[in-house]
Amino acid sequence: MRNILAVAGKELRSYFHSPIAYLVMAVYSVLCGFFFYSFTATYVVQTFRMQAMGGMGMPSMTINDYVIRPLFEGVLAIVLLLLIPLITMRLYAEEKRSGTIELLLTSPITDLQIILGKFLGALLLYGTMIVITFGYLGVLFIYGNPFAKPLIAQAVGLFLFGGALLALGMWISTFTKNQIIAAVVSFAVFLLFYVLNWVTAYSSGAVSRVLAYLSLTTHFDAFSKGVVDLKDLVYYLSVIVLGIFLTARSVEALKGRV
Repeated sequence: MRNILAVAGKELRSYFHSPIAYLVMAVYSVLCGFFFYSFTATYVVQTFRMQAMGGMGMPSMTINDYVIRPLFEGVLAIVLLLLIPLITMRLYAEEKRSGTIELLLTSPITDLQIILGKFLGALLLYGTMIVITFGYLGVLFIYGNPFAKPLIAQAVGLFLFGGALLALGMWISTFTKNQIIAAVVSFAVFLLFYVLNWVTAYSSGAVSRVLAYLSLTTHFDAFSKGVVDLKDLVYYLSVIVLGIFLTARSVEALKGRV
């Protein structure tokens, strides 16, 4: 465990010694803040409009339904598709570019410890982004009355969603020494997994159901509603384990060429 934490600390420091961490957090903060303000302003306007009309014939409005859920489901998931490749692109590609991959692969710690350490370092940076998200949402508790319990499920869903993307992006990073290529390929793969459930719009066969199950969107939907479902937990944890497993196999192949 000590070796994993040491690798994670080294990886996290390397993020902050380069512009990557600051760029990712700055872009995420701006986008999250903009959409948070837009959804909140729309909610306030609609609330005043309902009050002016006496609320006749109109459904009750809650902050969770009109601000928090659209923010998580409609915006942040898509923003993460764009930003997480910037986090994962350097995990192994930079090691290969700088020539330190040989030292890394011949170090006295195991390949799995290195992989878990790199994944944990990237996950800690991603966790900082989640903290930023809930910093904005904290404003709602000061000036509004959102339901707190659904936020727990949404936080878990967002964390697992990002963790799955990080694991896949780390694996993709092992195939190239060019960070830009790693980022572009990662984004393409993430986008494909995000839209797989679109096939249900024109097909209802067994293949479409399987593709829909593999979609990241399908399993994030319940979390965005504040519901923790076991099958969704299993899905995201399985993707994380699969990403780590594939990375280990890819690193073994690299080791054979060193």
